[in-house]
Amino acid sequence: MNAVEKVHDEMNPRTCIVTRESGDAEALIRFVADPQGRVVPDLKRKLPGRGVWVKAGRSVVDEAVRKRAFSRGFKRDVSVDDSLGAEIDTLMEKDALGALSMARKAGQIRTGAFKVDQAVRAGETLALLHASDAAPDGVRKLDGAVRALEAAGGEPVLVAAPFTSTQMDLALGGENVVHAAAIKGGAARALIERVVRLQRYRES
Repeated sequence: MNAVEKVHDEMNPRTCIVTRESGDAEALIRFVADPQGRVVPDLKRKLPGRGVWVKAGRSVVDEAVRKRAFSRGFKRDVSVDDSLGAEIDTLMEKDALGALSMARKAGQIRTGAFKVDQAVRAGETLALLHASDAAPDGVRKLDGAVRALEAAGGEPVLVAAPFTSTQMDLALGGENVVHAAAIKGGAARALIERVVRLQRYRES
């Protein structure tokens, strides 16, 4: 984004082209049109070109595609893939998995039901991640540990299941990883930001 384009974006409030609601950059997704007139998501808000904004929710992005809101937003004909909503999900998921891997390299991830349980009960855990295909019994036991910690006045713990066990295996370099605790640290906080954004996108 050059200086003129940056000034343009800053002078025009971030307003969703579907809902017409304004919000901060974290609550919206920026899109640009490439030289061929194709709409491209700019999740890191660094791509050149004047952008338009859509609320960071899958249903809202899908509505923008269906109602041709991007052409209205750019004030010219642009092409949009019907799979744009799914593409953004994949990009956000990849970003979150990358953050999970970075947190492991920083020594801020614990895996294995016993070690995860210990980390939760010790009050070290910022987030408890279950594989989406984890066994319900294991999920229930660890979630119970979180509830017990919070009931005793411990800090709240994010509980989420954004990835499959296969995805967690690849990100963490292990086998059959179904539970992971992100313990306190900068890399863990960066992971949480990405997981929360991914969850909100999928749920909105």
